[in-house]
Amino acid sequence: MGHGGDVINELTTDHREVENYFQQIESLPSGHQDRRKLADEMTIELVRHSVAEEMYLYPAVREHIEDGDAIADKEIADHARVEQALKQLEGCDVDDPQFDRLFITVKNEVKAHVEDEENNLFPKLRMACSQEMLDTLGEKIRMGKKIAPTRPHPAAPDTPPLNKIIAPGTGLVDRVRDFVTGRGRS
Repeated sequence: MGHGGDVINELTTDHREVENYFQQIESLPSGHQDRRKLADEMTIELVRHSVAEEMYLYPAVREHIEDGDAIADKEIADHARVEQALKQLEGCDVDDPQFDRLFITVKNEVKAHVEDEENNLFPKLRMACSQEMLDTLGEKIRMGKKIAPTRPHPAAPDTPPLNKIIAPGTGLVDRVRDFVTGRGRS
C-alpha cells in the first residue's frame, strides 16, 4: 500500500497492512510453515508502527487533545499487551498449539486498538491539530518507522525521552539480526 500524507493517513495505511497479514495468516492451515514468515513480517510492521506512535503520536496527543494524558496512557498500555504477546509468539514454533492462541490474542488486541484509534483518537486529533501539524507528524512517523526496532522489546521504554534515545540503537541491532537471518524478507 502507498504510504505518505498526514499522520492519520499514514497510520491508517499501516492498520490496513496489518489486517492483510491477519487475513493471510488465517488463510493458511495451522502448522503451515508460511505462517511463521507472515507472523514475522506482521511483527516487524506492528513493532515499527507502535514505536513510531510512542515516539511522536502520543506526545502530540498529550499536548493537543483534552484528556490527552489518559488517552495516550491507554494506547501505550494497549501496545504493551500486544508487544508481550508478540514476544511470546516470536519464540513459538508454528506447529505449537500456542502459536494459534497467541496469534488470536495479537489479532484481537490489535483490532480493538485500531478501532479505538480510528473511531476516537484520530477524529479528536484531526479537530485539535492543523493540517500542517498533521503532515509534520506524518513525516515524523515515517522517519520513526525507519529507525524503529523490528522485534518486540517489552521491557524497552515507551515514552520520551528514553524511547527516542534507545529505539534507534535497538532498531539497528534488530535490522542487522534480520539481515543475517533473512527474517522479514519475502
